Amino acid sequence: MKLEELKKVLHSDKAKALFCQMYGSQGEENTARYEAVAEGFQKKFGDRDMLLFSSPGRTEISGNHTDHNHGKVLAGSINLDCVGAAAKNDSGIVHIISATYDQDFSIKVEDLKPSAKMAGTIDLTKGILEGFLERGYQIGGFDAYITSNVISAAGVSSSASYEMLICSILNVLYNDGQMDVVDYAHIGKFSENRYWNKQSGLLDQMACAVGGLITIDFKNPNAPKVEKIDFDFSAQNHSLIIVQTGKGHADLSADYSSVPNEMKAVAAYFGKEVLAEVDEKEVLANLTKIRKKTGDRAVLRALHFYEENKRVDAEVKALKENDFAAFLQNITASGNSSWKWLQNCYTNQAPQEQGITVTLALTEMFIQEKQKGACRVHGGGFAGVIMAMLPNELVDEYVAYIESYAGKGSAYRMMIRPYGSFCVSKMLEA
Repeated sequence: MKLEELKKVLHSDKAKALFCQMYGSQGEENTARYEAVAEGFQKKFGDRDMLLFSSPGRTEISGNHTDHNHGKVLAGSINLDCVGAAAKNDSGIVHIISATYDQDFSIKVEDLKPSAKMAGTIDLTKGILEGFLERGYQIGGFDAYITSNVISAAGVSSSASYEMLICSILNVLYNDGQMDVVDYAHIGKFSENRYWNKQSGLLDQMACAVGGLITIDFKNPNAPKVEKIDFDFSAQNHSLIIVQTGKGHADLSADYSSVPNEMKAVAAYFGKEVLAEVDEKEVLANLTKIRKKTGDRAVLRALHFYEENKRVDAEVKALKENDFAAFLQNITASGNSSWKWLQNCYTNQAPQEQGITVTLALTEMFIQEKQKGACRVHGGGFAGVIMAMLPNELVDEYVAYIESYAGKGSAYRMMIRPYGSFCVSKMLEA
């Protein structure tokens, strides 16, 4: 559709209903976002037929630091997303404008070599294009105008959101929309591994691509078991709040690497690569020897891995049985395990900087007073972000409370949306 026709569709009852599902009370605000994206596309690329796309950020609900040892996770797509307008061109050139990050770049589809730095959006996009070819799919030139409100450096996967948006565009424009979104995730992982030198797993991409609440078992990492949980989160009258606790000054690379490495050191005691290949009972039966071999922190992190996998199973069971109270209890238990056993709430390099633990303590005090809700560290940890899950009637009070300590604008209210990465135009035309 061209711009004027597209605007009419965006204000239709069908679009209003869809945006209510995607964005909750912010549906009208996001209608304006889509109009701005379409107008931006027209201004830059002319008054042409275009398609609208959306790809969400994601939140990790449980399964903290388990995927790299082939464990289990529970994740969900959120109402913050990357939105784009796109159309084919016949130039063999991918031309992308990112209004959010003030980027304007072009890639020739016959030249997909990464740069020497192997970093940045251009390399990431080249990696996605190459990933399509590696998996036997078609690519070609297209023009796209993109914007994103997925918060960067907040553990909600702004990069994976972008990756899955580009995958969705290529699927619709060049592959007749026939691809499985699980392929999107593998392509995003390929791009990060091969074009960014980032040894990421599939969690971020899978959660953004599939949408809704999903559980993933990574025991077979080449073909992880993905299950979408049919649960209406909005019906529980709860919101998910992400709080930015401040960035520390230490380089956290060693901290992040130490978690999978120490878990794998315990697995290596048994001649295995990852903990998913070792039974917890074997670890407990050899605990004294393992402690001497790997150190106590590695043992604690291994025990976290096993117990966290059980919590993911318990949370999935609770959701399927509509037992939201049990679900919240396990969120709390997951947070406690990350704090005490996994030990990723602050870095030992700078123990005087404990933004996460201070913010968690303040949030626990709030929850204790209200006797409602749950909280935990969010994502990689060591510095950055926490997650709280609270009844809607308490959210405004909590945001005012926590921002009085963490700073104005540090808390973001989110919801779990039922859609992953998809073509909005096709949905509205159906």
